[in-house]
Amino acid sequence: MALLYQAYQNHMDLTEPWRQGAAAALRYLNLIPSGLSHRAFRRLSAAFELISRSTLTYARPAYAIDSVMVGNREVAVTEEVTFKTPFGSLLHFKKDGAPEQPRVLLVAPMSGHFATLLRGTVKTLLQDHDVYITDWHNPRDIPRKHGRFGLEDYTDHLITFLSQLGPRPHMVAICQPSVSALAATAIMCEDNHPSRPATLTLMAGPIDTRILPTKVNDFAKSKPIDWFEGNLIHYVPFQCGGAFRKVYPGFVQLTAFVSMNLERHVKQHMDLANHLAKGEIEKAETIKTFYDEYFAVMDLPAEFYIETVRDVFQEHLLPQGKLMHRGRPVDPKAVRRIGLMTVEGERDDICSIGQTLAAQDICTNVRAYRRVHHMQAGVGHYGVFSGKKWNNEIYPLLRDFVHVNS
Repeated sequence: MALLYQAYQNHMDLTEPWRQGAAAALRYLNLIPSGLSHRAFRRLSAAFELISRSTLTYARPAYAIDSVMVGNREVAVTEEVTFKTPFGSLLHFKKDGAPEQPRVLLVAPMSGHFATLLRGTVKTLLQDHDVYITDWHNPRDIPRKHGRFGLEDYTDHLITFLSQLGPRPHMVAICQPSVSALAATAIMCEDNHPSRPATLTLMAGPIDTRILPTKVNDFAKSKPIDWFEGNLIHYVPFQCGGAFRKVYPGFVQLTAFVSMNLERHVKQHMDLANHLAKGEIEKAETIKTFYDEYFAVMDLPAEFYIETVRDVFQEHLLPQGKLMHRGRPVDPKAVRRIGLMTVEGERDDICSIGQTLAAQDICTNVRAYRRVHHMQAGVGHYGVFSGKKWNNEIYPLLRDFVHVNS
């Protein structure tokens, strides 16, 4: 198993000339003035397109947020790295000439894809907030000399990033990092840290996975932790900057995701070929845009993955009051003088109803009038933080919650 990642990388390197050749041929066909109007040329172009796209990318896609509407005017947005460590950057979406707005740290999951998966979430938040995001780096590019990155390191990064935002910012955690976000908040409240969050919003996060366990939760408990280490942890190939670092490879996780809906993904690529062959460029671009993001994968540090499976999904340390951070207990009762909002999706098959709401039960010292819980009808996991219902129904509640508690 230790050589699987290396074998995969060798295969991708050996087949790269075929993809480059197909891409070059595609560019040549596009230069022929009447070529793409001829059905035979379009079919050939579709074949070259599929060949050139038969790979994963390990580079972070662009956020591509150049402007946003603030009130009734459009303002330019520029990206600015405010703070950086080997494992992640605090990225600020700076708005030129915008009025002062509540500062929000958007905490992205470290779960096989880049933080750009939250592009739509960022763009919506930018309308009324000064937005920062945890832009995690790909471990396959991080040299081993920078050491390990575990669950405690993730929590430390959140404390450090919040410190960069100044007094009483707001924190919104999406999915997996809800546990670290709550832990960081408890520690900062206990220490009376000047940058402890004014509000904490947890969205579709696994605070207590004992509640209505999903298939994901059941799988995490179906094997001993040694099985996960022996079967899912691999060494980064020698060709990469993080050579020989232990990781849970993004391509392994993506393979598992794809296999769960294999027929759908095969159909999507057949549809892509058909759209290209028929000259239906707009429909083809929609599919290509989705898979450009979906096939941009990121490895997970082995320590972070194993500790998350063990502490969050197998042993449920946080809701039992047993989670430790750097030798000190994480006490949810220390969370006080802040607003706490939890959001869940009715059809979420990754983090079921009740698992995020559990944060309201264990943070007993948050005043009742500063608590908000929202269960969004008709959405699955991703619908909690993206799509029409996020924009039209969930976001207005979050926006008002943040502004009232600013």
